[in-house]
Amino acid sequence: MLRTVYDPEIPVNIYDLGLIYRIELNDEATELTVDMTLTAPSCPAADFIMEDVRQKLETIPGLSRVDVNLVFEPEWTKDMMSEEARLELGFE
Repeated sequence: MLRTVYDPEIPVNIYDLGLIYRIELNDEATELTVDMTLTAPSCPAADFIMEDVRQKLETIPGLSRVDVNLVFEPEWTKDMMSEEARLELGFE
C-alpha cells in the first residue's frame, strides 16, 4: 500500500525512497503504526503525503486504528533509497 504513495515532486514512491522507518502491527492485527520521514524537513508536500499515507492505510481491512508519525531521526539520505529508486532518479 505504501508503494502507491508518491511525493508529488519526485517520481518514486515513498517506500522505495526510504522514507518509511518503521511499520508495526499490534498482536491483534488491528492497530498499525508507521514512522516515516521526508526528504527534507521543510518539504512543501508534507501534509499531502502524510494524509495520503493515512488514508491509504486506513483502507486495509481489519484495522481499527492507524497512526502515522513524522520523525526526523535518523536524518534521511539518498543512501536509504532502494536500488530501483536510485536508478530511476539517476543516482547510479
